[in-house]
Amino acid sequence: MATSKVYVVGVGMTKFEKPGSRDWDYPDMAREAGTKALEDAGVSFDLVQQAYVGYVYGESTSGQRAVYELGMTGIPVVNVNNNCSTGSTALYLAAQAIRGGLADCTLALGFEKMQPGSLGSTFDDREQPMMRHLLALAELQEFAMPPAPYMFGAAGKEHQERYGTTDEQFAKVGVKNHRHSANNPYAQFQDVYTLEEVLASRQVYGPLTKLQCSPTSDGSGAVILAGEAFVEQHGLADQAVEIIGQSMVTDMTSTFEDQSAQSLVGKEMTRRAAQEVYAQAGITPEDVSVIELHDCFSANELLTYEALGLCADGEAGKLIDNDDTTYGGRWVVNPSGGLISKGHPLGATGLAQCSELTWQLRGTAEARQVERTAQSGGVALQHNIGLGGAVVVTAYRKAS
Repeated sequence: MATSKVYVVGVGMTKFEKPGSRDWDYPDMAREAGTKALEDAGVSFDLVQQAYVGYVYGESTSGQRAVYELGMTGIPVVNVNNNCSTGSTALYLAAQAIRGGLADCTLALGFEKMQPGSLGSTFDDREQPMMRHLLALAELQEFAMPPAPYMFGAAGKEHQERYGTTDEQFAKVGVKNHRHSANNPYAQFQDVYTLEEVLASRQVYGPLTKLQCSPTSDGSGAVILAGEAFVEQHGLADQAVEIIGQSMVTDMTSTFEDQSAQSLVGKEMTRRAAQEVYAQAGITPEDVSVIELHDCFSANELLTYEALGLCADGEAGKLIDNDDTTYGGRWVVNPSGGLISKGHPLGATGLAQCSELTWQLRGTAEARQVERTAQSGGVALQHNIGLGGAVVVTAYRKAS
């Protein structure tokens, strides 16, 4: 089937904040991020033909209320909720509309206004969507609360038992991402920690300590997408970044049949999505220079190295030991500071990742810039996962 090319032509985001630390509401967040994205693209809102708006914690049609801060032109506004991959799911849908020839210019917008502390459920009178995952995991590792750090911590413990991965190797992910965030003015945290400080912070579950866990956050991100004709018509070629591969994968029977904590937190979903993206884009992991991936916990970053094909199963600890995933290494992973230090407002995370990679490919990431990425033919990779479940992997290259 013939498809149209899709380009990122505008990006914008707010600074990610500790919940309650700033006097703003989600319409304020959306207006700030959306206005920045429109200004970056140099287009007015009346040229946007569809909007896909992601959030997890909010009332129905909050997406419309958010978009109305940018304009009220009667366009379709679709509300999206896919747990922690909500932002990238909105991006996937906005890209799909252009890829399929249904629109010339679309908006993907995401935001979150969160409560302090660990994530909780909203409804207690019906089946929890992740109950099947939790029951399966409880047969493998001793159950603990809250669920999210338990699930990823259990996956980390399993990795240690199978491959000998050490507490220090997981902690080094936290050290790296906190160090990267020091150069990111949008990050919730910009503090740098030693390995000893990360290891000594409060234990959460398994190998995870507090400084290896992403915080709850308030914030918003926005992306303007366009087709090739729109890019040419509006003179946007110099700033356009092409989506050269994109895949969304949900749970497969292997999630439960593998009897593996790693599968239950999405490792095989990620592996399949990555393989599909590499095939679509005609690239290999070696062609990629910068990656924004879903480090909700340090354990997931290590698992994702393997699922993305950066190394074989069981070899992720060596990558972090060898500094292969930071500046000067084979890849720079999470130059933004990642979820651990930049913050994790669920609906905005995937769009913030897209924003960072767009800046990297344009060569405008300032102190965070990965030089090889901004060179001709540079490739960036994005990975965003929500349990319950969905993974979105996207590959980008500066438009030729």
